[in-house]
Amino acid sequence: MLRQYELVERVKAYDPDADEALLNRAYVYTVQKHGTQKRASGDPYFSHPVEVAGLMTDLKLDQETIITALLHDTVEDTLATIDDVEANFGTDVARLVDGVTKLSKIEAMPENERAAENLRKFLLAMSEDIRVLLVKLGDRLHNMRTLHFIRSPEKRQRIARETMDIYAPLAERVGMYEYMREMQLLAFEQLEPEGYQTITGRLEQIRAQDGGQVDAIALDIKQALAGAGLAVEVSGREKHPYSIWRKMAERHVNFEQVTDIMAFRVIAETVDDCYRALGVLHHTWQFIPGRFKDYISTPKTNGYRSLHTSLIYENSMRVEVQIRTREMHRTNEFGLAAHWAYKQGDRPDGQVGWLRDLIEIVDASNDPEELLEHTRLAIYQDRIFAFTPKGALFQLPKGATAVDFAFAVHTDLGAQTVGAKINGRHMPLRTPLNNGDVVEIIKGKSAEPQLSWLGFVVTGKARAAIRRAVRLKERAEVAALGRQLFDEIAARLPARIGKKAIREAVERLDLEDADELMYAIGAAKIPDRDVMEALVPGSTAEFEDGDEQQHQERAISIRGLTPGVGFTLANCCNPVPGDRIVGLRRPNETVVVHRIDCFELANGVDADWIDLRWGKRSHGALGRVSVTLYDRPGTLAEMAGIFAQGHANVVSLAQTQSDRPFVTYEVEADVTDLAHLTRIVSALRASDAVAEAERL
Repeated sequence: MLRQYELVERVKAYDPDADEALLNRAYVYTVQKHGTQKRASGDPYFSHPVEVAGLMTDLKLDQETIITALLHDTVEDTLATIDDVEANFGTDVARLVDGVTKLSKIEAMPENERAAENLRKFLLAMSEDIRVLLVKLGDRLHNMRTLHFIRSPEKRQRIARETMDIYAPLAERVGMYEYMREMQLLAFEQLEPEGYQTITGRLEQIRAQDGGQVDAIALDIKQALAGAGLAVEVSGREKHPYSIWRKMAERHVNFEQVTDIMAFRVIAETVDDCYRALGVLHHTWQFIPGRFKDYISTPKTNGYRSLHTSLIYENSMRVEVQIRTREMHRTNEFGLAAHWAYKQGDRPDGQVGWLRDLIEIVDASNDPEELLEHTRLAIYQDRIFAFTPKGALFQLPKGATAVDFAFAVHTDLGAQTVGAKINGRHMPLRTPLNNGDVVEIIKGKSAEPQLSWLGFVVTGKARAAIRRAVRLKERAEVAALGRQLFDEIAARLPARIGKKAIREAVERLDLEDADELMYAIGAAKIPDRDVMEALVPGSTAEFEDGDEQQHQERAISIRGLTPGVGFTLANCCNPVPGDRIVGLRRPNETVVVHRIDCFELANGVDADWIDLRWGKRSHGALGRVSVTLYDRPGTLAEMAGIFAQGHANVVSLAQTQSDRPFVTYEVEADVTDLAHLTRIVSALRASDAVAEAERL
């Protein structure tokens, strides 16, 4: 553990103007506050923030970041408060500490909700000041280094999974590859212990048996470049164990079949030297087609720049070579921290862009699981490059589609997407993009995100935006249904309902506004009686419980729809409870419920089809029957008597055809369900007055 004077000397070495007294005070503060607390390793707890501060000095960060690292656990794990931190160390440090502090003290929240809320707060704080992320990554890296001291295997696995899913990709997104690789390695050891042992064991065998082969290849590369007049540094190493594991999993091969486990790094003086070195290597050894990547002319969004190529060395050995300048190497290893971009106010556009995307995801995510899912997608590592017709470059995850591309350009463009041209050709929206594709998005002013898009989009930003739009649309449909039901409720009241009565009802029901009232009615969250009483206090006294119960039970519920989504029963087939049904959803319309054998379904190719079932308590619908009577006195009365005896109230009766000796009527009657309607039709057919009876 770093001693107090050692930490101060480290900071003063690269920042002579640092406030030595303030640094000393922060060191003493964290030691005092953590007191006798112990870590799982048995070390004093304050050793952890001190080591995190040491990691920050390796990155040569400013004194505020060093102090934040020292204090980052005091608010969470001691009696210190943010106000205490602000009083002692200033507003900026307090804000940074608050950003890093987790919310794990909210014990009432389930584990996934706590993790999501921690991540939500962290992302918001990170968007305001990237130093929050740098301290958090240092905190997580040191925790991973000491993870093996935790006794609970379940807790170790949970922390390792969170590190692999969230923090290692975040380190990659800001270009801190050293942090990323170490976190992945330590998490890999916990998540796949057998795979870790196998791969590290095989790498040790290779090191013991290669007889200095790595050094020999590095020397050959250096000599080949020196012969072309290039002064370079060359170093070699085996690939990262987790990288080998991923390659084995992706290619479905064993260790022996992974041929390019050696990687070499060439450090050149200038960018021109990098390209000259690439030409020399390709001239000296055969390069492997499809394995060359130019991240100098087209950097990654995290600022990473380098040339990557794979060569076939002697004896058909494959080796990977990375070529970069010294400045690129520094940036590539420590990324955004090496730029001090947070201090200079010149963060690269790529950094701002993906941070902005993360904040949009935080705003759009509806629940903890969505937030965690969308964030993991947003920091996905394997990426492709695609262009707008004007040449603007966007980086997307592998497997991304035109819809993902549209949302990457702008959320509004994604929402209005109706089609896409890929390399000048109209292609389906679900078509996966390839490196270098030129994508032109076709939009429509009245278009809106479709629920079916969730079946193929892969970016967190797109999924979050689509889900949000669908939720808002469904809420609008529910509210529209609620307004119709509200009119029915208001008609049963003794007074005319105006805006004042609605405002007072909203207050009595403890709702935000009239829109929320309509949504609550449409979603069946508030009984009719409560709405009536809120509108006109005392008005429900005149209703008998039985009357109200009868009114409530007439409601029809349908399973398969989001609760409260507006629907109508199709007039073409008049489904009743008991029929097999399907829903058609079109833009800006409520769901229309049809019988499964309805002929109108043939016209539903432009709609989303929804598999539906009746709710358990659904009863009460309009049944339509065509009845052909013998044209003689008394037959019409006999037909009406059959409906009455069957407890089916006739709503309408219309003569549709007269062809002596027959006359045909179309009858609409209230029935409870399909069985009720079937009994009515059977009774009609059994009557001597009826020539024919069919359900319409």
